[in-house]
Amino acid sequence: VQLQASGGGLVQPGGSLRLSCAASGIILSINDMGWYRQAPGKQRELVASIARDHRTNYEDSVKGRFTISRDNPKNTMCLSLNILKPEDTAVYYCNVDVRTPWGTRGYWGQGTQVTVSS
Repeated sequence: VQLQASGGGLVQPGGSLRLSCAASGIILSINDMGWYRQAPGKQRELVASIARDHRTNYEDSVKGRFTISRDNPKNTMCLSLNILKPEDTAVYYCNVDVRTPWGTRGYWGQGTQVTVSS
């Protein structure tokens, strides 16, 4: 299983970005999907997650600004980042819980840098 993340970049405060994550390989189903971020000198933290039935969960600082979504048939997930703040600057990672013929485990995508600066 491979995860391909994309969509990061440099944006001014108040701006928007959209991150995408696509899973490929021999996949029977995907359970929870989530976005994490890690800022310099800080631990990786969960930003948002979405269950297979589309129930969502958000870290308090991003509620009302970020929106997570998924497309189950396509094995993809997106994160819309709005009203971005400098403190949102971090490397963002997607994580998915995948069921394969060999079992179920979590997979990480490569990070994508989000920089919020004027």
